[in-house]
Amino acid sequence: MLSNLLPTILVVNCNTDEQVTAGIARTAQAAARTSVVRAVQPTWGPTSAEGYLESYLSAAAVIERVAQERTYDAVVLAGFGEHGREGVRQLANVPVVDITEAAVFTACLLGHRFGVVTTLESTLAGITDTIELIGLSGRSAGVRASGIPVSHAGAAAEGEDPGLDALERESRVLLDAGADVIVLGCAAFGGLDRRLSERLGGVPVVDGVGQAVRLAETLLAAGLSTSKHGPFAPPRAKVWTERTLPLPAKISRPGV
Repeated sequence: MLSNLLPTILVVNCNTDEQVTAGIARTAQAAARTSVVRAVQPTWGPTSAEGYLESYLSAAAVIERVAQERTYDAVVLAGFGEHGREGVRQLANVPVVDITEAAVFTACLLGHRFGVVTTLESTLAGITDTIELIGLSGRSAGVRASGIPVSHAGAAAEGEDPGLDALERESRVLLDAGADVIVLGCAAFGGLDRRLSERLGGVPVVDGVGQAVRLAETLLAAGLSTSKHGPFAPPRAKVWTERTLPLPAKISRPGV
């Protein structure tokens, strides 16, 4: 019997930067209480997704990466505002939690309006689209760019300035615009939530990676998973040209 083993949460970085994946792994494992985290990244695609084109390409790479995996009990998609979550939910037979949704849903439990502080200006439209798509644009006070590229976000997360200064500056603009909760809009900013909150005088700051892991654990404990009665039902079998997408059998373990 394997019932005494902890479930595995597959945390998927949306880009191919190994240092970013390592940072995401640290944040995710620190948040885990009833699970084991395994962090992976796509085998191809951009080293950072910072705009529509890279986001769509990374979505395909992430879906393929998840399809290649066989041992996991839940999936966390660690790309803020990135495309592909619906595809992974149609593919996988386990709970799939997107860090964008996890962060903003949590923020709505903590305040009246949230603001997102992210990386570059090229990401703003995609994040704004995602917030609108999930029906929470009315609770958003805006999305601001810190000017920190994804490749440098890890340094900010380790406390190096001017990264944290830039996040504080843009967060204060969002607070002036009506936000009372700040959301970190990049998976690589994980670990900054408490330090940024202290700088903002105790204003709640939400990290999506940690919250996504906690929500995945909650869904696993409740025995809940993505509905397959509707648009997330598995796709019909058909011929693929050149590339195939292996559809996983139901992934489960006895007693879990």
